[in-house]
Amino acid sequence: MRASYGRLVALLASGTRDLALAEDCLADALERALRTWPDAGVPANPQGWLLTVARNRLRDVLGSAAHRTGTPLDEASSPAGVGDLEALLERADAIGDRRLELLYACAHPAIDPAVRTPLMLQTVLGFDAAHIATAFGVPARTMAQRLVRAKRKIRDAGIPFALPTRPDMPGRTTAVLEAIYGAYAIGWLDQDEGIRASIADEARWLAVLTATLLQTDAEAWGLAALLTLAQSRAPARVGDPWPPLDEQDTTLWDRELIAEGEALLHRASSLGRPLGRFQLEAAIQSVHCDRARTGVLDRATLIALYRGLVAITPTAGARAALAAASAPHSRAE
Repeated sequence: MRASYGRLVALLASGTRDLALAEDCLADALERALRTWPDAGVPANPQGWLLTVARNRLRDVLGSAAHRTGTPLDEASSPAGVGDLEALLERADAIGDRRLELLYACAHPAIDPAVRTPLMLQTVLGFDAAHIATAFGVPARTMAQRLVRAKRKIRDAGIPFALPTRPDMPGRTTAVLEAIYGAYAIGWLDQDEGIRASIADEARWLAVLTATLLQTDAEAWGLAALLTLAQSRAPARVGDPWPPLDEQDTTLWDRELIAEGEALLHRASSLGRPLGRFQLEAAIQSVHCDRARTGVLDRATLIALYRGLVAITPTAGARAALAAASAPHSRAE
């Protein structure tokens, strides 16, 4: 479900624009699967089974007397159209990856910018409100209320929850990049090593895919480089707590990912655009990773990059990282 959740919600919600209803119907399908699969066995196409059951539940809800009295007839009949999704994906201007398409759908200009990233993290990438609230530094109850209100607005205001096309991407990219970055960060907060790796790998894949589709967005390439370089050190992040960077065994770092990350960062810098946050963070990761080649840390360059990061993104985290890098025998990552 971690891999399929956003895809199934996209299929269910594309016709009704009702994210909450789509999630409720999918939850009903999951409950039925938990009751029946242990005895009947897992079907050959689990995603197709869940989608069929959830879609039938959606039709039941839309056909109920209570829903008929509060829903326009054209909206109530719209679920039949979700079967056309495969044809839509074949359009020349289609984005092509369903998770990425849903991320861009959640970045619709009519949706409050403050809630776009949390909405993507929950609806597409499967994080619950408590995890998202931790990342944003707010109480879980507050985040849950924000998400409920956002989904209600999408439904009540008639915001089109339709598949975006490639021409829609540039104006929505900043929010999507933040969501992908957030998914990577939240994933590493999870205590389950298998889940951590799965989320981190998926976030990195989405970042590379986004950059490839946009082609000339330097920050998208910067994020792809950032997550690739960060992920190259994942094999050395063992133990609780993780060993600090200067104590990690660099022979465990993934040389292929480092080379790929460097190539992605070079692509970002070759576009000749002003440096952005993700490009600077990727350059910081590059300095750290270069220790695997030289055996020493270029602290002067690292401090200069952190100063640049503080200048364009003066967050508490950036300031703390600069202080840690400037301190003798820094142990911060």
